Amino acid sequence: MKKHSGMRPQDIVILLKIAIKHEQAWTMKDLSQELEISASEVSESLNRSSIAGLLFQNKKQVMRQATMDFLQYGLRYVYPQQPGALVRGVPTAHAAPPLSNEIMSDVPYVWPHHKGNVRGQAIEPLYPSVPAACLKDQAFYEVMALCDALRVGKARERNLAVEELKKRIC
Repeated sequence: MKKHSGMRPQDIVILLKIAIKHEQAWTMKDLSQELEISASEVSESLNRSSIAGLLFQNKKQVMRQATMDFLQYGLRYVYPQQPGALVRGVPTAHAAPPLSNEIMSDVPYVWPHHKGNVRGQAIEPLYPSVPAACLKDQAFYEVMALCDALRVGKARERNLAVEELKKRIC
């Protein structure tokens, strides 16, 4: 069995992409293209997630409750983020759907990106290709923005994000 040297941020990105596919068939090549992550990195990520108990041994199905537990209780500690400078980018966390319908804020959080149309405080995405991948897939965008709400949000935002993630993942 391979050695597990710890989870990496792209592992969460890949797990969530698989989770929102539900029963839809996918290949590593599909994930690689959709997420703009190399096929070898996707393969390594699937191995790490399987060893960590977040993917079944077949590496095709997400252990949904275990993944939800990790997101809810561990994500903000393992991959913390502090809002940065004002930049143009793609809205995330409470500034993006579905939380943007519930929470009003004067200063939105954004992933810095050249195709972004909102000015706000910079939040580094879990993986550099996340903003581009999110612009192509609304369901993926929503779960990634909810993850950022867990990483940077206050208690109210985190609680709302958990409820929304459960609807999409579990």
